[in-house]
Amino acid sequence: MSEQQDVVEVLVTDHREVEGMFGELERMTGRYDEKVKLLAEQVVIELVRHAVAEEAYLYPAVREHVPGGDPLADKELAEHAEAERTMKKLEELQPDDEAFWPTMDRLMAEIRQHVRDEENDLFPRLRQACSEEQLKELGEKIQRAKKTAPTRPHPSAPDEPPANKLLAPGAGLVDRLRDVLTGRGR
Repeated sequence: MSEQQDVVEVLVTDHREVEGMFGELERMTGRYDEKVKLLAEQVVIELVRHAVAEEAYLYPAVREHVPGGDPLADKELAEHAEAERTMKKLEELQPDDEAFWPTMDRLMAEIRQHVRDEENDLFPRLRQACSEEQLKELGEKIQRAKKTAPTRPHPSAPDEPPANKLLAPGAGLVDRLRDVLTGRGR
């Protein structure tokens, strides 16, 4: 059995997976086929699951443990909200819609900036403020949360505890049922 990853390792792995999907999408720029739509759906699914888990566990830990954590968490939550609005727009578009590729480009730019901020500022500060045990416990919580998290953007849903922790599993269940019925994310 492999050793439990800490929260930073879990989230950086997510970042690299999404970046890989972004690279693949960039190689498809201008295409209008089903493969583009499926990959765009997969990007949204992964980003939503990642964001919900961060909002439930990472940002509260930043507020609690990192000096100056409140404004840092607020900034990250604002970035999530903006990206979620962009994902909601993208979800309503087909690859042959005129706005599809500009919206995808905007989402990639938003996420890449967010990833830079987290990896260059937030994660080092969190590592400095928390014990290895705390970081591993957070990593476990993040991985658990992603399993029940919604798969679709819900821009008006709460993004802070306790409401987000109470509502996310129910929204996740509904989203996964909708995904099965529609074939989304296959």
